[in-house]
Amino acid sequence: MTTEYKIIDSPVGQLTLVAQGSSLVAILWQVERPNRVRLGVLTPAPGGSPASLAIEAAERQLAEYFAGQRKRFALPLAFNGTEFQRKVWQALLTIPFGETRTYAQIARQIGHPTAVRAVGAANGRNPISIVAPCHRVIGASGELTGFAGGLAAKALLLGVERGQGTVQGSFEFAAGLP
Repeated sequence: MTTEYKIIDSPVGQLTLVAQGSSLVAILWQVERPNRVRLGVLTPAPGGSPASLAIEAAERQLAEYFAGQRKRFALPLAFNGTEFQRKVWQALLTIPFGETRTYAQIARQIGHPTAVRAVGAANGRNPISIVAPCHRVIGASGELTGFAGGLAAKALLLGVERGQGTVQGSFEFAAGLP
């Protein structure tokens, strides 16, 4: 199956939207850690294919999210990972808009209460950032912790969800947020 992609501009920098068939399989950050998400060969989305349509839907819904007009994504997703990782990523989808959870809470939710570090590792490999809201997972102390898109992007996403306005302007401007 062909894996198609499209690079879009967003308030948190360029994002690469990736789809296989009619499902979104990844949203990658402009500066991506090598092998964080393994996808194989990517082909530019030509338009009209099922993958292109999935990418277009993701692009539209992300724009609505950043404009403060969308609180839930309605996209077909395909998570590629281990069984444990998929459990963690599915748990991310249950975190309500504007709320946060700790790694320990996610570990308990998936039935592995002592696997806090493993939950953190799986969270860090979440292939579908923003839509599967790994940015809503914080440390036990309430502090923001590692995020593939960077802590400034995580703070910006949480700020949007907490009603601190819509995201406008460039990411460079937003990165100065506390």
